[in-house]
Amino acid sequence: MYRSHNCGELRITDCGKEVTISGWVQKGRDLGGLTFVDVRDRYGITQLVFNMDEQADLCTKARKLGREYVIQATGIVRERSSKNAARSTGDIEIDVTNLNILNESKTPPFTIEDESDGGDDLRMKYRYLDIRRLPIQNNIIFRSKLALETRKFLDSEGFIEVETPFLIKSTPEGARDFVVPSRLNPGQFYALPQSPQTFKQLLMVAGVDKYFQIVKCFRDEDLRADRQPEFTQIDCEMSYVHLEDILNTFEGLTRHLFTHTLGIDLGDFPRMTYDEAIRLYGSDKPDLRFGMEFAEMNDLVKGYDFGVFDSAELIVGICAKNIAESYSNKDMKELTEWVQRPQIGAKGLVYIKYQEDGSIKSSIGKFYSDEVIRSWASRFGAERGDVLFILSGEKDATRKQLSELRLELGKRLHLIQPGVFKPLWVTDFPLLEWDEDTQRFYAMHHPFTSPRKEDIPNMLNGDHETLKNIKADAYDMVINGSEIGGGSIRIHDRELQAKNFKLLGFTPEEAEAQFGFLMGAFEYGAPPHGGLAFGFDRLCAVMNGQSSIRDFIAFPKNNQGRDMMIDAPSSIHDDQLKELYLEVKPES
Repeated sequence: MYRSHNCGELRITDCGKEVTISGWVQKGRDLGGLTFVDVRDRYGITQLVFNMDEQADLCTKARKLGREYVIQATGIVRERSSKNAARSTGDIEIDVTNLNILNESKTPPFTIEDESDGGDDLRMKYRYLDIRRLPIQNNIIFRSKLALETRKFLDSEGFIEVETPFLIKSTPEGARDFVVPSRLNPGQFYALPQSPQTFKQLLMVAGVDKYFQIVKCFRDEDLRADRQPEFTQIDCEMSYVHLEDILNTFEGLTRHLFTHTLGIDLGDFPRMTYDEAIRLYGSDKPDLRFGMEFAEMNDLVKGYDFGVFDSAELIVGICAKNIAESYSNKDMKELTEWVQRPQIGAKGLVYIKYQEDGSIKSSIGKFYSDEVIRSWASRFGAERGDVLFILSGEKDATRKQLSELRLELGKRLHLIQPGVFKPLWVTDFPLLEWDEDTQRFYAMHHPFTSPRKEDIPNMLNGDHETLKNIKADAYDMVINGSEIGGGSIRIHDRELQAKNFKLLGFTPEEAEAQFGFLMGAFEYGAPPHGGLAFGFDRLCAVMNGQSSIRDFIAFPKNNQGRDMMIDAPSSIHDDQLKELYLEVKPES
């Protein structure tokens, strides 16, 4: 028996017991006559004590232990004279009577502590050591519990877990596919799924009725902190449902997950249309943990010979409360430089201070009188002590820039409180997006999204401008400014699906070659259906107040899509290339 207890288990009630524990050496402390060793496993840390006067050989052996040695210790539990309230085992220690070294360890390349001295790439290269750190372990344990609670809830609602294939057909729409050459079918390729979308729709045609899967997906796209080339979704689909049925079901799932993992009641799930979200926050995933709604000013500011405003498609601003006295000219200059960075792209920033004494300080005072500027206050709900920040320019770009400024001010002004969660449903997305460069429509979500029922005639017969305004039966769940999941009611009629493919630039032959299996299935009594997919990694991160999904994935990739630990991707042998009928590079 390697252990009778784990390293987080023993308490003051265990005093006097003989116990055996095993784990890694966290650190040792030599205090002359006494030597203390902290031993760690995933359950916690327990202090061992060795007495030089009573067991000199054992104490000498303990002093030679290095960090991360794997040891087994047997001894008697006793009460500590100097307790550690920050540790669950901090009331006790083990007076060691026997010590075994199960395995020695090289000195690790970084400290195995909550706050490590290892950089990202170093920790990812030695991920098996990084996972020994408590924060990473807690993240992985949280992920496991979240998956279990997801299965519990969906099972209770009658969902069936079904696995779908990983080797599927490549479809050029959307993000790039990872492709896999087929040895048995020379010159042909599988693709790894970006989502199980078509398979879950086929399962509805097959009569499964309620499907779910916690599934790995793959996208060969540029990476950011919240993206990985392989990621996990909670993927779901339901038959005979309207939008309301789906929102209620997955609002219930989200409440269940927050209640049973964090002990938090999420409260209301407000709803906002896509158009409202863009108008009020400049984003289809607004963070509602603080205010600062946009106010448009075109009708207030044009016609005063200020060319920047007169020539702008949109003039729009936000109001920051109670900072007029504390925000200096230096702060304003710094914020102006921040919005002018290439990442944001604004040409400048107009500010107006409504001073506590009733006076006005403004960067556009020579174009507008104080009386005119005071009249703008009601548009923003501004009062004495508040500051307006105004941007102008092309409509879509300006809204995006102001959205970034709003979030930055939320951080700088400490308006975002930790542990607060504000969920939101965003609905009524556009069905199609027109791209001026390619002169074609693209699907806002994916090609299988249904238009709203009242827009179906416009989709079948509408002109170009009408098509731009068609709304989809699509919805996103947003929490704290992050898109947690999205979905839609699906097209289940072959004629309507064929029309959508045509609008997206597919020829009938291309649509048949890529999606003929799905349209064919629609001819055999496809029920109305819809669904949703949650980004499981992102949900884990948001629920824990973290911006990166990496530390919730056991073995993540870096920003270049590389696995630093196993050094992948890597070259393969020429014989493997020949087997796959791929070109062998000539010797240099």
